[in-house]
Amino acid sequence: MYTEARKLHLLEEVIKVVDEATLIKLEIVLEKAKKNVSKPKKKPSIYDFADIFSKEEVNEMRKVIHETCEQVHPDDLK
Repeated sequence: MYTEARKLHLLEEVIKVVDEATLIKLEIVLEKAKKNVSKPKKKPSIYDFADIFSKEEVNEMRKVIHETCEQVHPDDLK
């Protein structure tokens, strides 16, 4: 069955439920499902970007970082 058809079938079955205990159990299952969906995803890692850049691009970035970020000017320390 397709997802939408499965949902409709499930709703039809829930409408037929008359037992209060069964309804409570269904509510609990749905609440647990919501909590599982809203869990934060894993933190991004630098390794997620492996193989995105070519060697040339990496070398160019290293060069720019070295030239711009690793410079300490004596006047900046005053």
